[in-house]
Amino acid sequence: MKQLARIALAVLAFACVTVSGAQAQSFPGNQIKIIVPFPAGGTTDILARFVAQYLGDKLGVTTIVENRPGASGTIGSEVVAKSPADGSVLLITATHHVINPSLRKSLPYDTQKDFSPIAVVATAPNALCVSKDFPAKTVAELIAMAKKQPGKLSFGSSGIGGANHLSGELFEQMAGINIEHIPYKGAAPAMNDLIGGHIPIMFDTLPTVLPAAEAGSIRVLAVTSLQRAASLPNVPTLDEAGVKGFEATSWFGMYMPQADGSPVYKKLVEAMKDILAAPATREKFATQGVEPGKLTGGEFGTFVDAEIKKWAAVVKTANVPLE
Repeated sequence: MKQLARIALAVLAFACVTVSGAQAQSFPGNQIKIIVPFPAGGTTDILARFVAQYLGDKLGVTTIVENRPGASGTIGSEVVAKSPADGSVLLITATHHVINPSLRKSLPYDTQKDFSPIAVVATAPNALCVSKDFPAKTVAELIAMAKKQPGKLSFGSSGIGGANHLSGELFEQMAGINIEHIPYKGAAPAMNDLIGGHIPIMFDTLPTVLPAAEAGSIRVLAVTSLQRAASLPNVPTLDEAGVKGFEATSWFGMYMPQADGSPVYKKLVEAMKDILAAPATREKFATQGVEPGKLTGGEFGTFVDAEIKKWAAVVKTANVPLE
């Protein structure tokens, strides 16, 4: 019996070592680097740091965030695309990732073939805002004004080709109106001009919009998601306001280099499912005006393909110049 007990303990010890070794080998150096292709301090960066902490705790590994900004997110994305597909390097980026293929003459990677989509980390509706003295009080009134004065009204955004710019272009196309786009070098200067009345209309994300709206400096006519925003329960969606089927949310996704469904990829997908379903994640994300994502793995991959087609059509119809 003693001999059998010793054998059983030896087998158990070997199994533990084997499992531990397999876990360590999942992520070389027992570390995960999350690359954010934008400067530190923005929404994408803040979300990445939340996720890094949760993912590290979940998998028992060290996680770090590295900012590689430039070229609308393509510089950092290229680094990830060309990294080993072993789970040691991940990407968390914004909607730019699916818009860039339509805006740039060439990319140093193939957005659909060189990445494995892991999860939608978070989503945030954009908002259609107007200056506080703008005559239109509703979306219907704004559309009526624009139809009476084609090309006379204008809307600002944080820059050419971003989600906010293309939200405006999609609004024009679906509402059948013509309003001029005025790009700014960032959301802050555009919002300052909206508050000052220098531009009448703007599309922007809720984290930027809410403080100005609460101060009464601007008015929010609608949100761009299909469901109303919890932080603005009395503001209708554009779909409810008459632009049927309108949806243009900002979202943030996690990817890894193309892994072809490897065990490490599946492990990361399952970990993100658990993280995004946790109440603590929802509470943390709410401080940034965003909600945890619901799509992971193959469902997220299908969504990415659909978003690339959607924004390609918007860019083409709007004749947005290629960079």
